[in-house]
Amino acid sequence: MSVKLSVNINKVALIRNSRGGNLPNLKQIAIDCEEFGADGITVHPRPDERHVRYNDLQVLKDVNTTEFNIEGYPNEKFLKYVKEIKPDQCTLVPDPPGVLTSSQGWDVLRHQSILKDVIASLQADQIRVSLFMEPDASQMSHALEVGADRVELYTGDYADNYQADRELAIATHIGAARECSLLGLGLNAGHDLNLDNLEYYSTQVPQLLEVSIGHALISDALYYGLQNTIMMYKKLCI
Repeated sequence: MSVKLSVNINKVALIRNSRGGNLPNLKQIAIDCEEFGADGITVHPRPDERHVRYNDLQVLKDVNTTEFNIEGYPNEKFLKYVKEIKPDQCTLVPDPPGVLTSSQGWDVLRHQSILKDVIASLQADQIRVSLFMEPDASQMSHALEVGADRVELYTGDYADNYQADRELAIATHIGAARECSLLGLGLNAGHDLNLDNLEYYSTQVPQLLEVSIGHALISDALYYGLQNTIMMYKKLCI
């Protein structure tokens, strides 16, 4: 099976919000992304709602025909909406308020009791739960201990170091992926994956199920068009 591509449409919402209207139309963009070949739609509502807003979530869920993934920090408001909307997947991210982007994974041991309760609550509503984590094989067992279904490996460092030494950059990801496979954890990945580094990642990391890509994909769409860009990324999800 090829790796699934979930398109993060946060940056589309950011453009819409900058003018206060409904252009571009986020609902239509989500529909079109799926029609153009995306295997899922990802959104990350932040506390300041500078990207996707909480009132977008039900609209997007209603038109989704593939997989709907809501990611974010599990505060009370976030969990309330997620449990009401019941996406296919919820990716828990350790973002403090005001952070620019998701740039680190969970310290699961430190937040063990909170995560365990949150994961159990979401799973009770038939929501698959993924934990955003650093590519450290020794940490994967902690994700299993708190009950996560999947791990999403943070690929920012991989992207930063890809040009200098791609084999070294991916080594920890391969190790973490192998450990996930041994533990029975599903494996996702995301952050700064792009047309240059995606194919190598998808072919080298074993048992990879899904990548979530937003910033680079939407940026490339400015040059290539959204339909062409999604097709270009899909070809690299091997």
